[in-house]
Amino acid sequence: MNSVFVTVGSTSFDELIACISDKESFQVLQNIGYNKLILQIGRGVVEPEPFEKPEFTLEVFRYKESIAEDVKNASLVISHAGAGSCLETLEAEKPLIVVINENLMSNHQLELAQQLHRNGHLFYCTCSTLREKLVTMDLTTLQPFPSGEPERFAVFMDKALGLQ
Repeated sequence: MNSVFVTVGSTSFDELIACISDKESFQVLQNIGYNKLILQIGRGVVEPEPFEKPEFTLEVFRYKESIAEDVKNASLVISHAGAGSCLETLEAEKPLIVVINENLMSNHQLELAQQLHRNGHLFYCTCSTLREKLVTMDLTTLQPFPSGEPERFAVFMDKALGLQ
C-alpha cells in the first residue's frame, strides 16, 4: 500500500487533521497514487472516524511509544514543523511535507521549514495550500539529509533560528 503518515507530535494541530482528513483530500491522495492515510492526532479534538474501504483506508491514533515504524512504512510523511518530527523523518530518508501552524505565535517553525526547504530536504506549506502542494510536488527533487550527525543538525538549527 502507498501510505501517507501524518504526525502532529505531542501537540494539537486540529487544522491539519481536519484539512487532510476531508473527502477532497482523500480524493487528491487517491489521484496521486496513495491508498492509505494514517493520522497521529496528538491531543487534538478533531478525531476522524477510521474506515477501511477497498480503494482507501484511514487509521487514526493519538500517541504511541514510538512512531518510527509508521515513518519507516510510509511512502510520504506530512508533519507539523517540530524539529524532532522533521529530523526523525529526514533521517529515515522519507519524503516530507511540513505544514506550518499559522496559529502559533513564534515563527521558528517557519524558519526551520524554510531552511530545510532551501537545502532541498523537504517541501512546506500551510493547511490552505496542502492539497495544491500534494498535487504539484516532485519528490524526485528532494535531497537526502545527512544522517547520523547530530552536531551538524544542532549547528543547522542554531543558524535557522538566528542563534549563530
